[in-house]
Formats: sequence, C-alpha cells, structure tokens
Amino acid sequence: MNHTDFWTLGVIVALAFVTVLARCFFFLSNKPWPMPHWVQRGLQYAPIAALSAVIIPEMVMTQGHLVSTWQDARLFAVVAGAAWFFWRKGAGQAVLGTIVVGMGVYLPLHLSLGW
Repeated sequence: MNHTDFWTLGVIVALAFVTVLARCFFFLSNKPWPMPHWVQRGLQYAPIAALSAVIIPEMVMTQGHLVSTWQDARLFAVVAGAAWFFWRKGAGQAVLGTIVVGMGVYLPLHLSLGW
C-alpha cells in the first residue's frame, strides 16, 4: 500500500483551494464587473480557437511529424468535411453535417483500408 506524505496532500488541497477561488472570484463581489467591448468580442472566438488548436494538429500530424503520404484517411475526411461546410455554410446544421460527413469518409477508409 502506498503512503502519501503530508506535503503531497497539502499541495493538492492548496491547488484545489486556488482553483475554486479563481473560478468563484467574480461571484464574490456585489458589483457587476463590466468587460470592455473588445474583450467580449474576443471571447466569441475563444471556443473555435481552442478547438482549432486541438483538432488541426490531429488532422495533419502523426507521431509528432507532418503526414508524409496521401494515404491517410484523415486527409480525405478533412477535405470532405470542409467541402460540406462550405457547401452548406448558410444552413443551421453546417457544423454537425461537417462532423458527420468527415466521419462518414474517415471510418470506411480507416476500417477497410487501414489508413
């Protein structure tokens, strides 16, 4: 049985406290905290920027290196998903359709051809 020392437990408790305090900081004040317009506008793009930072490397890299062959199912899925998105850009379900079309191309190529 592993024994955890008191320093480790202290650090875990301190980090949990700092995390809760940082997340609840704006709720502790009685006055509203107005944000400048440029911050509000920038926060609109934060989710897509974070998603792009996670997804794009997965689409174009393998084992930390750029994809070096065209026989990769992800490349075909990206092209199909992008084509769907730009074709249905005005539709309300463009993002969901992009995911469905991309996976619809990726899965058969990956499962049947092993790409």
